Amino acid sequence: MNEDKTDSEAFAHSRAEDANVVSHSLPEIHVIRHGETAWTESRRHTGLTDIPLTERGERQARRFGEHLRGWTFAHVFTSPLQRARRTCELAGLGAMAQVNPDLVEWNYGDYDGLTTAEILKLRPGWQLFRDGCPCGESVAEVGARADRVIARLRALDDAVLLFSSGHFLRVLAARWLGLEASCGRLFLLSTTTLSILGYEHDKSDPVIRLWNDIRPGLD
Repeated sequence: MNEDKTDSEAFAHSRAEDANVVSHSLPEIHVIRHGETAWTESRRHTGLTDIPLTERGERQARRFGEHLRGWTFAHVFTSPLQRARRTCELAGLGAMAQVNPDLVEWNYGDYDGLTTAEILKLRPGWQLFRDGCPCGESVAEVGARADRVIARLRALDDAVLLFSSGHFLRVLAARWLGLEASCGRLFLLSTTTLSILGYEHDKSDPVIRLWNDIRPGLD
């Protein structure tokens, strides 16, 4: 227990130092994927099905709140789905959060609630980031939503915090860098993780400063 506490404190201290370094530079967008749900645990595609966090997912979200203490965000945006909103609330940011419908997870349509193995039995060779989902969203449609979010973020000059879901955030990362939406397949993202989008020299030079950091939500 003491070792875990030391690691946690060291991480918080290092992030606080980073905050001091970048406080007067270009804005950062901190991105949090929601905590564990029963379907993420069983590896089922969870699109618009609005299921809650597990008890472990709620603990993870509270731990995230500990790591966010001392940080100041001018804007907080969350998906309307309860798994993201609840993560936001338990992390202590619910009161200032604005719901943005464009932050919802990929609409999996007929594949919602199915595992990849189950989908492949129905459609051999299927790939989400190439084929999209029948009666759901195409890759291009999810990419268009990500572009709307990015346009809003680029207009802001202060620190931002986002709460959303895995596959959407992977597309967001790809589009942030100017890559095709299908390149979201390259950005693996676990539950209750911190990622940071930002810039190098100016706003025409987007970068990923941190990706898929599991430390804040370790349970």
